[in-house]
Amino acid sequence: MPKRRSSIKRSLLIVLFFFALGVLFVAAAFTLHLDAAVRERFEGKRFALPAKVYARPLELYPGLQLRPSELVAELALLGYRATSQPRDPATYRWGEQTLELVTRPFVFGDGPQAAISVRVEFHAGKVEKLLDLEKDQPLYLVRLDPALIGGIYPGDNEDRILVRLEEVPQKVVDALIAVEDRRFYSHRGIDPRGIARALVTTARGGAVQGGSTVTQQLVKNFYLTSERTLRRKFTEMVMAILLEVRYSKEEILETYLNEVYLAQDGNRAIHGIGLASSYFFDKPVGHLTVQEAALLVGMLKGPSYYSPRRHPQRALERRNLVLAQMAGEGYIGAEELRAARAAPLGVLERPPRGTSPHPAFLSLVHRQLRRDYRDQDLRSEGLQILTTLDPRVQRAAESALSRRLAQLENGRGMKSGTLQGALVVTSTQSAEVQAVVGGRDARVEGFNRALDARRPIGSLIKPVLYLTALQQAHSYTLATLLDDSPLVLKQAGSADWEPQNYDKAFHGQVPLRVALMNSYNVSAARLGLDVGIPRIMANVRLLGVERHLPEHPSSVLGVNALSPLEVAQIYQTIAGGGFRMPLRTIREVLTADGEPLQRYPLHVEQVVDPAPLHLVTVAMQDVVRQGTGRGLSAYLPPGVEVAAKTGTTNDFRDSWFAGFTGDRLAVAWVGRDDNQPAGLTGSSGAMTVWGEMMASLHPEPLILVPPDNIEYAWIDPASGLLSADWCRDAVQLPFIKGSAPTEPAPCGPRPPAGRSIRNWFKRIFE
Repeated sequence: MPKRRSSIKRSLLIVLFFFALGVLFVAAAFTLHLDAAVRERFEGKRFALPAKVYARPLELYPGLQLRPSELVAELALLGYRATSQPRDPATYRWGEQTLELVTRPFVFGDGPQAAISVRVEFHAGKVEKLLDLEKDQPLYLVRLDPALIGGIYPGDNEDRILVRLEEVPQKVVDALIAVEDRRFYSHRGIDPRGIARALVTTARGGAVQGGSTVTQQLVKNFYLTSERTLRRKFTEMVMAILLEVRYSKEEILETYLNEVYLAQDGNRAIHGIGLASSYFFDKPVGHLTVQEAALLVGMLKGPSYYSPRRHPQRALERRNLVLAQMAGEGYIGAEELRAARAAPLGVLERPPRGTSPHPAFLSLVHRQLRRDYRDQDLRSEGLQILTTLDPRVQRAAESALSRRLAQLENGRGMKSGTLQGALVVTSTQSAEVQAVVGGRDARVEGFNRALDARRPIGSLIKPVLYLTALQQAHSYTLATLLDDSPLVLKQAGSADWEPQNYDKAFHGQVPLRVALMNSYNVSAARLGLDVGIPRIMANVRLLGVERHLPEHPSSVLGVNALSPLEVAQIYQTIAGGGFRMPLRTIREVLTADGEPLQRYPLHVEQVVDPAPLHLVTVAMQDVVRQGTGRGLSAYLPPGVEVAAKTGTTNDFRDSWFAGFTGDRLAVAWVGRDDNQPAGLTGSSGAMTVWGEMMASLHPEPLILVPPDNIEYAWIDPASGLLSADWCRDAVQLPFIKGSAPTEPAPCGPRPPAGRSIRNWFKRIFE
């Protein structure tokens, strides 16, 4: 029996030994696994940083056409604060026709730009003078920092501004230690005293407390889920110890301050003390006061519950509690405590925009970026995207579209929300896209009509048709008479095609210029069949449409569907005199540190002879002077000399207007998403949107410079023959050299000099 007991005992010891060995092995393997996880995340790229997308920077210079109210609106967009004495960056003071401001520093592609104190003097709606207030000397250019208009966020939509620990005020660290982990600098990841204190307080019926250290909170946020199980808590404690063994307190604290969640801005999550400082106070983290630091730290317990915008009283009480605990730990004195508790919350009423206020434009930026960057890099590398968006133009476009659509609905007894629209605005000189509006509610992310709504363009195709004809200078000029009599085209396998004019009438022999001016369909159809549909569609591609479009006879009347952006590309090349410039929304891309990564220069390629395009542009100016676009005079004075074209599709389903001034081009579309008739022509719908927007921007006049091979001649419009300047109905038209008619029209003898002058004045005033 003793031997048997000894054998059993020995066996049990062996089992226990191997069991303990197994437990140790499993524990070691588990610990090694956790250690690898800790090192992989902590030593690698800890945070996915979204790309930041900025508008164009406003550049001020003497002579710039800019009203004081427009500059104030720009400063408001940038988050500048009005003050009686601007000393800090991003502050300003408005006086009578003068504005003093301190610019915000910014890192541009050509290097960092420091803050400067500037006085801007205005006169007659222009910037008259710029003065450096510190050096008391004139300036010739001041570049403001660009407005943040959005970001390209990681899949979880986390946003943050990374800060180094040395950039964070000591008061923030003091508040965090006082409230969240008073023994942070003495424990090794877990705090037995804190755990025991929390258990005792809870057992005595006090408020439920947690004993987690800052390190444990970081582990939970950084590595683990929020599930409440013993296994997760045990894992958290082991990882916290491993984190403390491998990394310094400073590294842990810096990572924690960049990781913490503090607010929700739409679908964007505000993480880190750096972004929270900007989001709540519009200032860098280094400028936080003690009461502001206490507010942010106090919110960590419940960012939604203690939100200072939604629950200011709760937030105030929580902030003051944090201040009291800071005083209790000796971080602030009694006088500082009293002053901080008396201070208001000081939170911005409206936070700086993060999720883009211009989703249609941002969508176009994202699409263009995808040509050069992986989507993963755009969402994680913290790239800075400097774009072409002009906030002033964007505001004007959004306002004009929403207001005019509402007025059009009211005027026709439509239900509110029936009509939709889109606008694209570009610079005629640089092909930079200055504004994109994808619908009447510009803030809503959704279907982007400016990019994705492909609708028949109607008569917007006609400038391309007439360009194709005028390229054959030996056969067609602006004075050539076209046949506007009934046309029936027999088509095998389909119904006969019988194009009709808008006024349901036929006009006989009409000059080419007049046919374009009045947008006659029948003469355009005959001309298209004569010059050849394939040749016209080839010009459409040359002018900038990259997709293949069907080549039907009805294509010359605009049955092919294009998006407003594609139409803008066509008209951009027309405005450029035959030089194609791809529309661009990006100027340059910088790294997260502000180093230049890629620039997007202007690419120019001549694709069309400027001479025939000059003739088309002159005729498009007549569209506005005397043709279907003459109603634009209600919005812009004649001196602007707009070149434009209206477009209307069958059953009035689509209303289009495309045109350009000396500095801007815009394409407007109005219609219904369900493709039902909107009851609007190009002039009664889209043109009113275009005109209202452009009127608010004070456009530069379009001054055409004829190519060297252009000459002018007086023409009798009825016959298309050479006339004399004293003939009553004679018009002076441009011609490609050698193409002007030489046969004279019967005009009678030249009147006496006095009568000729009287007739000349009479013709001008008529």
